[in-house]
Formats: sequence, structure tokens, C-alpha cells
Amino acid sequence: MNLSPAEDRAAKVRPMPIRVRPAPRPTLIASEGSVAVSRKGESRILRGHPWVFRPDVEASPSLAPGAIVRVHGPQGLFLGYAFYSTKSDIQLRLIQRSPELSESFLQDRLAQAFQRRQALWVGDRRGIGNAYRMVHGEADGLPSLIVDRYGDYLVIQTLSEGMERLKPRLVELLDELARPRGILERNDAKIRTLEGLPLRLELLSGHVPAKVDVDEAGIRLEVDLWKGRKTGLYLDQRENHLMARAYARGRVLDAFTYTGGFALHVAKSSDQVVALDISPEAVEQARQNAFRNDLWNVRVETANALDYLREAAGRADAFDMIILDPPALAKSKDMVETARRFYREINMRAMKLLSPGGTLITCSCSNHVHEPDFENILVAAAAEAQVAMILLEKRRQSRDHPALLGAPETQYLKCMVLQRMLS
Repeated sequence: MNLSPAEDRAAKVRPMPIRVRPAPRPTLIASEGSVAVSRKGESRILRGHPWVFRPDVEASPSLAPGAIVRVHGPQGLFLGYAFYSTKSDIQLRLIQRSPELSESFLQDRLAQAFQRRQALWVGDRRGIGNAYRMVHGEADGLPSLIVDRYGDYLVIQTLSEGMERLKPRLVELLDELARPRGILERNDAKIRTLEGLPLRLELLSGHVPAKVDVDEAGIRLEVDLWKGRKTGLYLDQRENHLMARAYARGRVLDAFTYTGGFALHVAKSSDQVVALDISPEAVEQARQNAFRNDLWNVRVETANALDYLREAAGRADAFDMIILDPPALAKSKDMVETARRFYREINMRAMKLLSPGGTLITCSCSNHVHEPDFENILVAAAAEAQVAMILLEKRRQSRDHPALLGAPETQYLKCMVLQRMLS
């Protein structure tokens, strides 16, 4: 395979080195209590889900917030060890199913997660970059923990009482295993309020500058780790950015560009890219990212995506590719209907603006809108637009954001690649 100079540079990026010491004889952790769950809770764990909700936890003694407890079923069957929450509706988060829990479990799980990421891109030169997720919570056996790597810096989120309690040890281990220049705590996610935890944005180790340069498969990006959305970038779309480049041609619209993730990749294969975002700060950052990559065919505008699509229809505008990647619209079940209506209208309008043979890449990261629901929304949108669409691919989040089998919440990103039929 022939690589461009930019892709060849990206291929030379190597993962952050991991230091793994020989494992000493394990010392076992004494649990801080024992908790029984109902038959429903037991069944849930046995099916592979790591969460047990408050109604399915039997009355238990007073326990410290975030305590590590033994979990057993109503007939005494041992089910595993879990973090215990005093505030959250998710009262138990399983951390291990086997009966012996070593005090080195945190170090062991981190090392395993890091090594798993290093193995992901072996032989896949295009996918290598230096910004990716190093720990993805439940799917890495570390529930409610996020660790993202941006070059030489780490950003972490501890989203439960149990993981918050382990944060000092976690920082020590990250410094030892990954040797970053700095570790930033982005615990400003509102989900922490459901855990009774305060919102925090703090430097935990070393230093982290206001802006960090990273590489995404040959695209250079400047990232604001302190103020950017999520932990700085939408890292879960990295592999879908590369996929989009393969389909791109002609005139492209990227309707929710943020700092240019999709737009900059497809610009390499397109004549012109119009990139939109409602945030003036994101628009300015996307412009700077286009400039630093010498992508002069990208035009970035501040606009409401739905308004732009409506106005483009009035101008009889057309695009050969349209990309829709809005932020999460249904963060709770009571927002699902509103989200469905939005997804239907924005996809319907995008389908109408596609030239025959054009490609629509449409995404949803709304956890409460499941893949079958999203596909039905697209069927309804195509019917309303009176166009015939072909489904080319169904994709999900990048491989560094693995999903845990049995826990559908960890498989949250839906990405559909559609093509408008020629007639």
C-alpha cells in the first residue's frame, strides 16, 4: 500500500511506552462489606451486565461511599466484587467476578488496557495516531474510568464514588506506567452530579498546556484539553474519519464539524468542503486546523445546521457527500421523542440535498436512541424526502472504545453510510 507523506509520518507515531514490572505475589483485598441482590439483579450480572440498580439491591449495612463489597445472590451465590454507591441509581458496579481480588487489580487492569491499545494498530499503519482512548470504563474492567491520551498528556474522568476514591492511587499508577508530561482531571461532566460528586477541572500531575498538538492519521490538530468538548476531541470517531475519506468526492457538507474532524479528512479527497458549527470558538479552531494542514478547499462557517439545510433547499443547492454528526440529543429517556424528531428532519433534509449517487454519513451518539430505532428514523426520513437510499455500512465507535458484551450502554455510537440511488 502506498502512503502519502502525511500518512507515512503518522505511521511513525508510536504508542506511549508502558512500564510493566514483574508481578509480585498477589496480596488479596479484604472487602468492606457484603451486599445481596435480588433475583433480577443476580440474573443481570449472570447475563454479563456490570451494573445493578438500587431497587435490585437488598437492604445492606451502612457502607462508605465507593466501598468495595462482595456481591451475592438471594440464595447466597457469590457473584463478584463491586463498587458500592451511596447516591447513584447504579448502586453496584462490578469490578471482578472471580472470588479473589488482588490489591494490584487497578495496576493490572491499566496495564492490560494500555497493551490492548498498542495491539490495535499493529499492521494497520493508517490508524496510528497519538490521540486515543487508553481506558474505556466497563469494557476495560475499570467501571466509570476514562483515560484519554493526547500526545504526551493524559486526561482522566472518574465518574463514580468508587473510582473517585481510588483517584490518588490511579494518578500514581498512570505516572508510573505511562510517564506522561501531565495528567488533567476533566471531572466537569454533569453525570457526576448523579453520583453526588462535585464538578472539578484540575491539574493532577506535571503540567498540561492550554493547547496541545496531536496527530490523527496524518491530520494535525490543535486541541484545548482544558475547555474542549468531552476531553478535548471526539476520539470515538477517529476510524470513521478515515472511512469517510474513502467515500468523499466533489462537494461535501460537514454539518457539525466541531474542530474539523470529518471535514479535514474528507478534504483530501474532495473539491470543496463546507464545514458548519454553531460554536464560534469551534469554528475558529476548525479554521486554524485547516490552515495548519494546508487544506485551502475547506470553508468553515458559524451556522445552525438545520437552518442551513433549510436555506440550502431554497437555493436548490446540492452536495456529493453530507456528514451529520450532532452531539448527543437524548441524554435521558424523556428527551428521546424530541431527539427522534430532530434526527428525522435533519436526515430528511440532507437526503434531499444529496446529488444522485451521493453519500450520506449520519451518526447518533444518543445512548437512549438504539440502533434499530435510528435505522427506522432513517427509513422514515427517506420516505418523507421521497428518495431511495442504499445502506452501505453500519459502523460504531473506534476500536479503542470497545463495547462490553452484555452491556448495550457501552455500544452507544451509531454511524450509517447511505447512498442516494441514481434514479
